[in-house]
Amino acid sequence: MTFRALLDEIRQVVSAGLTGLGYPQESFDLSEPPRPEFGDVSSNVAFQIGKKLNRKPYDVARDFVENHLKPILGDGERGTQRSLIFSVEAHPGGYINFRANYENLAAMTLNQALENPSYGFHNVGNGTRVVIEHTSVNPNKALHVGHLRNVILGDTIYRILKTTNHNVTVLNYVDDSGLQVADIVVAFKFAGFPLEPAEKSMKFDHYCGDHVYVKINELYKTDPGLEERRRLVLKELEHDTSELARFASTIVSRVLHEQLMTCWKMKVHYDLLNFESQIVISKLWEKSFNWLKDKQIVHLAPEGKNKGCWVIKGESESADEKVIVRSDHTITYIAKDIPYAAWKLGLVQDPFYYYKFSDQWDNTSLWATTLDSSKSSKGHPKFGSADRAITIIDSRQSRLQSIISGILSQFQLIENRYHHLAYEPVTLSSKTADLLGVDIGEKHSMHMSGRKGVYVNADYVIEMAQSKAYEEVRSRNPTFSEEQLCKVAEAISISAIRYNLVKYDLDKIINFDIVESLNLEGDTGPYVQYAYARSQRLLEKSTEEISQLSFCLLNKGPETMLIKAIAKLDLVVEEAARTLKPKSIARYVHMMATAFNLFYETVPVLKEPDRVKRVTRLALVVAFCRTLKNAFYLLGIEPLNEM
Repeated sequence: MTFRALLDEIRQVVSAGLTGLGYPQESFDLSEPPRPEFGDVSSNVAFQIGKKLNRKPYDVARDFVENHLKPILGDGERGTQRSLIFSVEAHPGGYINFRANYENLAAMTLNQALENPSYGFHNVGNGTRVVIEHTSVNPNKALHVGHLRNVILGDTIYRILKTTNHNVTVLNYVDDSGLQVADIVVAFKFAGFPLEPAEKSMKFDHYCGDHVYVKINELYKTDPGLEERRRLVLKELEHDTSELARFASTIVSRVLHEQLMTCWKMKVHYDLLNFESQIVISKLWEKSFNWLKDKQIVHLAPEGKNKGCWVIKGESESADEKVIVRSDHTITYIAKDIPYAAWKLGLVQDPFYYYKFSDQWDNTSLWATTLDSSKSSKGHPKFGSADRAITIIDSRQSRLQSIISGILSQFQLIENRYHHLAYEPVTLSSKTADLLGVDIGEKHSMHMSGRKGVYVNADYVIEMAQSKAYEEVRSRNPTFSEEQLCKVAEAISISAIRYNLVKYDLDKIINFDIVESLNLEGDTGPYVQYAYARSQRLLEKSTEEISQLSFCLLNKGPETMLIKAIAKLDLVVEEAARTLKPKSIARYVHMMATAFNLFYETVPVLKEPDRVKRVTRLALVVAFCRTLKNAFYLLGIEPLNEM
């Protein structure tokens, strides 16, 4: 809370000045000036007062600074009452610019960063219970690279909210009773597909998605009987005692384990698996459906293309009705999403028992829902009944999520409790497609489609990134052991992918390029990791005790730039927690890395002859390491001592 303290002092000074001017209730903004020579913080207060006095902003700013702010600060050069403000001046453009007292700011910043292992993690949530649903890939295929954006966004937001004192539960919704699972069951049970892949090394989720799912959809076009089988299977999946439902459960479990292995490679954490079939079998859907009918939110279509279906009216005259129950009485996935969303927020009674599904990479337990009380395990966390629910699904589902949110608002007053976090899809660059052996012709990028089999599995992308990182690390570090090479290459590849998938605005399509993401220069994961490794090399070479520091010696431009960057972490994390925009964390770590690289290349540390100056600069490096490491955790980036 260091740069925050500077902002708070400036607000106090400006507010006191406004009271003296006779405008105690006037609002104003603080911002960072566009150029460092303008100072550290700017205020628009003169524009606000100028409107009331019908005077030019600069005239107001000049008078306000000389007659109200400087007397409060003392001599106007080095504040005697306000320890973090060095000076204030009016800019001809009308803004009032403040400069920080970097001796005091450095002392406060470095002392906090050196003493507090959780430096930068501010209490924003006050224990608010939040559920985050992400991943939720149909359990009939492997994850493709587009799914990874969802997975990494969800995990990054989990980390941000967890470190800002939110009580977070991460959900992975398993659609084990939908069309895609029915397709796999039809293929294995009625179309003669072997249950095991011909290639023993092929993962089962790859086999189901790359081969079985694609081929069965092709067969539907030539064999109408198989489509009829699918309709029958879909009904059977809603009855857990049927032989087909038990068979489907076995297939789903195998695919799900493979999907989780992919996500765990990326250091992703989950708390609970929810199974869609249990929402139907538990009567949770039936109770919700009756409520929807009582409230006349749904109606039975008497004619037209949806005749015999239960539908929700379109949001406008031109919008199509949305089917929630088909004419054959099978339930669409949006119908199952409605009671699930209500369960998240505790709007319906919890019908589930919980059992331990698996151990995870981070030594935590992954739980799963069940309707069988004999399988129930003790010691599980509290699930559902959250204060807030965040559902991460791509923008193509925005209309459906809007419908769900609208329906929930009629359950109870839940305004702003159900939040759909939308994002745009991921495409593969032509270079990456070529590296992966995918021919996309003259196109610049490749969009993916699971049904058509046009996609690249996430496992392949991860393996390719790790292979490229391995080659680069080996060329730079010929003395590394094989174990070191593999460990560092894995950390670089995971960090490269994770960073690349969160550094963009959510409304931007990502054109993913493996080679660019692994670059040691530019806006990449390896670039920020390299800055950390550089700092570690400095500290490893020093044997001096960091004591008897003199913060007034940290007065060079690169030093003050780095101090200012370190001081901002808690503000950046708070912004990310409030806006759910993890890009701001990626932007911050890149700024930190750039500031440190400038410091590293222009300011002597180990070669500084003056001992006090040398150890004070070493303290700055240690504070940088702590701060960057904490920011790395939020992004899932592993700090490396060497690379």
